[in-house]
Amino acid sequence: MPTSPQAPTVPAHVLPHRTPAQLLVVARAGLAEAARTRPDGLRYAAAHLAALRAAAAVLAARARPAPTRRHRITSVWVLLAAVAPELDEWAAYFAAGASKRAAAEAGIPRVVTAREADDLLRAAEEFVTVVETALGLAYQPTLDGVHRPSRLGLSDVAPPRSGAAAA
Repeated sequence: MPTSPQAPTVPAHVLPHRTPAQLLVVARAGLAEAARTRPDGLRYAAAHLAALRAAAAVLAARARPAPTRRHRITSVWVLLAAVAPELDEWAAYFAAGASKRAAAEAGIPRVVTAREADDLLRAAEEFVTVVETALGLAYQPTLDGVHRPSRLGLSDVAPPRSGAAAA
């Protein structure tokens, strides 16, 4: 999605170097990894990182770079709320869990419970789906297990091939 002159600006150094579609593929892979991960802290961290990648996809799609100094650290969640106000509740939710993610990544035992990890994984799955919809990208699992987002729209609906079985 090209940026428009009215697109919000963010510091150029924080914009992702991948396309929104690439970031969503990585986010989906992170969700799959989180679902397979047994230690609660690592499952929590993997799910949170997947949500971060989905937020980065929104920034890549909707924000335009603005030259600024690098002296101020800005959270992706703060930027997301500025660029996509309709996602500000999601941003607040995931921002609140950032310190737990950092603690879990640092290996601090029992920083999150199994319930917290499962809840965050479910929320991250929902958030990635919301982002895909907001950006006009649909999640398309394939038989080979590779995740490929595709543009939503009638032009993407291909007629069945001749000889193919009807679903």
